[in-house]
Amino acid sequence: MTPATADIDPTRAALGVEFGSTRIKAVLIDATGTVLADGGHTWDNELVDGVWTYSMDAVVTGLRAAYADLAHRYRERYGAPLTEVGAIGISGMMHGYLPLDAKGELLVPFRTWRNTFTQDSSHTLSELFGLNIPQRWSISHLHHAITHGEGHVTRIARLTTLAGYVHYRLTGRHVLGVGEASGVFPIGPDGRSFDADMLAAFDRLVEMPWRLSDILPEVAVAGQEAGQLTPEGAYLLDPTGTLRPGARLCPPEGDAGTGMVATNSVRPRTGNVSAGTSAFAMIVLDHPLRSLVEQIDLVATPSGAPVAMAHSNNCTSDLNAWVEVFSQFAEAIGHPVQRGPLFDVLLGAAAEGDLDDSGVLSYNYLSGEHLVGLAEGRPLVVRRPEGVLSLAGLMRAHLFAAFASMAYGVKILKQSEDVPIDSMFAHGGIFKTPEIPQRVLAAAFDTPVSVGQAATEGGAWGMALLSGYLLWSEGLPLEDYLDERIFADLAVTTIAPTPAEVAEYARYLDRFIAALPVERAAAEAF
Repeated sequence: MTPATADIDPTRAALGVEFGSTRIKAVLIDATGTVLADGGHTWDNELVDGVWTYSMDAVVTGLRAAYADLAHRYRERYGAPLTEVGAIGISGMMHGYLPLDAKGELLVPFRTWRNTFTQDSSHTLSELFGLNIPQRWSISHLHHAITHGEGHVTRIARLTTLAGYVHYRLTGRHVLGVGEASGVFPIGPDGRSFDADMLAAFDRLVEMPWRLSDILPEVAVAGQEAGQLTPEGAYLLDPTGTLRPGARLCPPEGDAGTGMVATNSVRPRTGNVSAGTSAFAMIVLDHPLRSLVEQIDLVATPSGAPVAMAHSNNCTSDLNAWVEVFSQFAEAIGHPVQRGPLFDVLLGAAAEGDLDDSGVLSYNYLSGEHLVGLAEGRPLVVRRPEGVLSLAGLMRAHLFAAFASMAYGVKILKQSEDVPIDSMFAHGGIFKTPEIPQRVLAAAFDTPVSVGQAATEGGAWGMALLSGYLLWSEGLPLEDYLDERIFADLAVTTIAPTPAEVAEYARYLDRFIAALPVERAAAEAF
């Protein structure tokens, strides 16, 4: 329900902006979490000189475009310009590599999470720390740059992430929320700062003119103020000059943290799945794990609780590409179909398929996939010659593949550790199609999966909730604030998988893993 114009006080509204892989989204909410206005901008990464990147010009252009879209919709809806907001939060694709010099200038193009050339550094640091240090973490990228003799490393004054960089441009402060910081460098036992012993171990490993602790950002937890919108920041966000400076900013977070918040999965024994260009499953732990499981990242909630994460570089991109092919076919025969209904039709077909009969196997790897040991990816569809190819079987294979790498990571976690899960929530654009993706995900995890009313709002809404926590928490812990103030009345749909669905997905996953040599051969040959 849209609040009446007279009820809107923008100084009591919270803004969240998230830089996703293919879309930058801005969401403005009130104290109940109701969306007052939203806006967006489409963008995409580029492969430049072998590096997956986004230009900083594209970052600024996209930020302004998403905010301008939101401000336009706000004015249309409420008949007044958006001149100020109470709080702002910035989120971005987790981790990657953004080294800055003493003037705050970027030393090399942004290296995103999608790059997998840090494999050797990931292995070296994992052995050094006794914890899994993934390829996409900032410290893996830094070690790679040092060991490969890149000239810029001696001039690094600050190391940050995309969320941290945009936050710095808005406030002048170098700070990260603890959830995002936990993917830059391991967090210590206190859950609020980088691990001091590991910092010292890294400094002993490499000889640099700086200490690692001097170039890493400050760490903050949910509810702490992390700066205010400066005049320069207000102009960066809104070059029309309509938005006034002074809004409070919460600590910037990554898409993992905002996904946990958007699904109310920050309490121990809860879990969530975020599905988009990449996918990750997050399980909040009763106690920290300090063991080395190659497929599992040990990170944190925005309030510092320990989390086990299975992160896949690849999720819906190849599925989206196939939907685009069917869209072009519909246009070619003179019957164009909008993307939303087309997704519903094609994923609806997937509900009727049987992969044992169709014999279709799909690999959705546009890029490398660390969870299964692939340095490079090639989207690939293979099928048994005796299988019966159908639309249902093809789309079911694509949908199963979207979750396969992540499901494999969770399977390894369950085999390695006793990790109880009381509830699992999912969010992301794929769940705009009701039931079918949710049912497949439940089968993949052999766990009931819930999707909330606001699941498709995604991480930008979660980031807006974190910025609103600055305004409305009144001393409540984050998990109680979400339970009592935001999610108490939200509708949730829960689907439990049938034994037959669990068994079918398990057979598919076994075939998926067993046939990985075919995918490796495709990467080598093509």
